[in-house]
Amino acid sequence: MLGGTITDLLWTTLWVEGGAGPLTDRLMGGIWSGLRRTADRHSRRLTLAGPLILVVSLSTWIALLWFGWTLLFASAANAVIEVNGPTTVTWVEKFYFTGYSLFTLGNGGFAPGGGIWKIATVLMTASGMLFITLIVTYVLSILGVVTQKQQFASNVSGLGTYSEAFVEAGWNGRELDGFDLPIETITTELNQLTVNHMAYPILHYFYTQRRQYSAVVSVAILDDSLTLLRFGVPQEHRPSSAILKNARSSVENYLEMVSDTFAQSDGTPPEPDLNRLRENGIPTTSEEDFTDALEELKMRRRKLHGLTDADARYWPRPEDE
Repeated sequence: MLGGTITDLLWTTLWVEGGAGPLTDRLMGGIWSGLRRTADRHSRRLTLAGPLILVVSLSTWIALLWFGWTLLFASAANAVIEVNGPTTVTWVEKFYFTGYSLFTLGNGGFAPGGGIWKIATVLMTASGMLFITLIVTYVLSILGVVTQKQQFASNVSGLGTYSEAFVEAGWNGRELDGFDLPIETITTELNQLTVNHMAYPILHYFYTQRRQYSAVVSVAILDDSLTLLRFGVPQEHRPSSAILKNARSSVENYLEMVSDTFAQSDGTPPEPDLNRLRENGIPTTSEEDFTDALEELKMRRRKLHGLTDADARYWPRPEDE
């Protein structure tokens, strides 16, 4: 029990490329699935998922550490003795002894019985200090990356809450102007978000009711916007090819990181609307060329649709405004 708990704790908190440990991974999936079955999309109840998963995971680690050390000290009659008397130490008292030794320096009422148990007590106290400190650091780090996640989403939705509006934001009446810097900034933030998902898988379960702060929806908006800019707009009107390529590659990296963990959907999302761009005077490619490009991107867009569905979201469209 101690070995499995310590492995899961270190796996989750220290192994950046390992994702969540086996126990934590099952806890996260089970709690999220339970909330999804009892709550509608955009339900306030889903906002409890991240905090609840975090509290349950931390409580489970602490409880298993405590119980595991109790079992170890219960394996021998003389493992724990009462300082002021020769009476037999009960299970409850051994549970008490391991608890205060694990989380404090002890109060002297009970003591380890022999040489090997004294060493075990030192290891138990050291593990308590180490792992509690590690858990507190992990919680603080999680709160920081949740803020970064919402910042990325806000920057994307600030340009447009669906792909056509995102592209229209850069049209000055003659050309698509000023897109390079915003796309570069958003790409940098998306790369950071991808790395954070790798290090903190629980990040995906911090759900928000406010659509403009949803990272999954913002990635869908960004990818469809990049598709419009790359395949829906003539070459002479596009932003820098290098910037578009880098941004599209960042979306792909995000998909590879997140879609390996979360459910997929068989549905294909709605296609971006070139007619809306034309109505605003933005030059576009032919419908045939754009449709062919979307066909090549079908699997990529299905992955994104699967992520929005798994996150209890609808695909971002103009009617959602």
